[in-house]
Amino acid sequence: MNRHVDVHRFEDLPLEYSVTGEGEPILVMHGGHSNCYEEFGYAALIRQGYCLITPSRAGYGGTSKALGASLTRACRAYNDLLDRLQLGKVHLLAVSAGGPSGIRFASLFPDRIRTFTLQCAVTKAWLTPQDKEYRVSRLLFRPPAEKAVWKLLGRLNNGFPRFVFRQMAPSFSTLTRSEIAANTGEGDWEAFRRMNNRQRSGHGFFIDLSQIGDIVPSELEHVRCPALVLHSRHDRLVPLEHAFHAHRHLPQSELRLLDTWGHLIWLGKGAEETDEAMLAFLRGNRI
Repeated sequence: MNRHVDVHRFEDLPLEYSVTGEGEPILVMHGGHSNCYEEFGYAALIRQGYCLITPSRAGYGGTSKALGASLTRACRAYNDLLDRLQLGKVHLLAVSAGGPSGIRFASLFPDRIRTFTLQCAVTKAWLTPQDKEYRVSRLLFRPPAEKAVWKLLGRLNNGFPRFVFRQMAPSFSTLTRSEIAANTGEGDWEAFRRMNNRQRSGHGFFIDLSQIGDIVPSELEHVRCPALVLHSRHDRLVPLEHAFHAHRHLPQSELRLLDTWGHLIWLGKGAEETDEAMLAFLRGNRI
């Protein structure tokens, strides 16, 4: 994958980003624990002539955590990056915990967005202090502990990739272990291994947790471009209600529920539907 990585400065703060592929531009708001080196869903888009611009969101990778003082400040930085790259309208893609960033960006800069796609995305209040998952995340992924956690996981992951996949997959899916096994593809465990190797939390995931509740329905209602909501029926990490919420409040939205085995909608049996739906939507709404 031909990827160019650089750093843009906004208000003298670093914003790391990557540019992958050539053609119509897609601005990507990556998910939690990710960065500008994300790969899921990129290959099919690049083959079909799209260029993916992926900033490491505030606090992730080489991007300053100070840009995450608010979602609005971070989105102003992403918009400034597009100015630097001399891009006009772009397609906007928001993934998982990148959902709030995408929603705020589309609401703030409607004239810049041709289409808006949400993939397994957070669209309203998600993890709260009352949730066990929230408390565990605060423990494991706080800086600087997260560095040791990802280092240990990386060692286990590279040494025993199939075992780690079998142990972790249920946290992404509402299916039973046997149902997950029946619906996984041969390369899923290897893609999962690569995902774990490129992930880090930095300060970014804590910023995500603090800002998830900032998004309100009126922001979705202000998004006037065509929108596509893609979500697995079996997503445990981001419940299906987030997809219904987005579809209900986005004025021009199409909801596509997928039968992939869980949150990682680019893996397993039926994953080709993710690419097909995304490409058909983009082709129907060219810049």
